[in-house]
Amino acid sequence: MNPIIEISSVSKTYKGSLEKSLDDVSFSVTKGEKIGIFGPNGAGKTTLISIICGIIPKSDGEVQFYQDDSPILLRDMLPKLGYVPQDFSFYEELSPYQNLKYFGALYDIPQKKLEEKIDHLLNVLGLSKVKHKKVVKFSGGMKRRVNLAIGIINNPDILFLDEPTVGVDVQSKNAIIAYLEELNKNGTTIVYTSHHMNEAQEFCNQIVLIDKGTLIESDSLDNLFKKYDEQNLEHLFLRLTGIEYRD
Repeated sequence: MNPIIEISSVSKTYKGSLEKSLDDVSFSVTKGEKIGIFGPNGAGKTTLISIICGIIPKSDGEVQFYQDDSPILLRDMLPKLGYVPQDFSFYEELSPYQNLKYFGALYDIPQKKLEEKIDHLLNVLGLSKVKHKKVVKFSGGMKRRVNLAIGIINNPDILFLDEPTVGVDVQSKNAIIAYLEELNKNGTTIVYTSHHMNEAQEFCNQIVLIDKGTLIESDSLDNLFKKYDEQNLEHLFLRLTGIEYRD
């Protein structure tokens, strides 16, 4: 199957730094995958996702998107991308409904269709009863769900998630993962980072492992387990990246 994203020899050096945050990283993403990008703190995960989405520029290499097996420019692909950052990205003094109205309007979604989408998202993410309350008063789990709703308001073909369940309770985590599974079954390709190895093992079918900005492995989870004679993603992660402290 042909890729929908091809990352070729991507490198990144931030201004004023003597070291590369990413160094010659290459892998591909196929339509319908749930691909996890993993690595210790400072490995370059967020930098990599930010480059793929066009949020920050790369220093070298290429990121190519495809639609129907034909190359497509990033600017033409952007309306089909969803991005849920690790940091909350909404207006806390607004309600979930107001946030979704605002961000939905940026995609020029027709009014009636936008209202239907907002109602659907608030319902499936358990936010209907607080749709008109200010987000600033919400718990961490509720804020995560608002963050997710904003990232998928445009029905993205490809959804990027940077630690979507960090700092949330078990109920919120299960609700978020269940909805992501549903999105994937309906055709959304998901690119995901997390420090929750058990969650990631259950969710992802493809793994990209980076450490100190360098690609360590890129393969299916099953193939990696066979290659290293492991049955646990956390054990595999520690085997390939070491057990020393990371800052």
